[in-house]
Amino acid sequence: MSSKSDKKVILYTTPTCVFCKNVKEYFADNDIAYELVDLAEDRDRVQEMVDKSGQMGVPVIDAGGEIVVGFDKAKLDSIFA
Repeated sequence: MSSKSDKKVILYTTPTCVFCKNVKEYFADNDIAYELVDLAEDRDRVQEMVDKSGQMGVPVIDAGGEIVVGFDKAKLDSIFA
């Protein structure tokens, strides 16, 4: 999949997260490729997310090492603009 972002993007999510759905829609609307990490399926990666963000809540986005917690459209726009 092509993407307008050269950054490796990882989205940490859970199936019931409403804000995660917003992030997925934002990525789709902006042609941003990402790796989806479903923490309900991949419990081993929870600690990885916490180490990066200091947070237990989702969504957490790792955009080439820049961490965004929650659906922060302004911050995402500044990263991907």
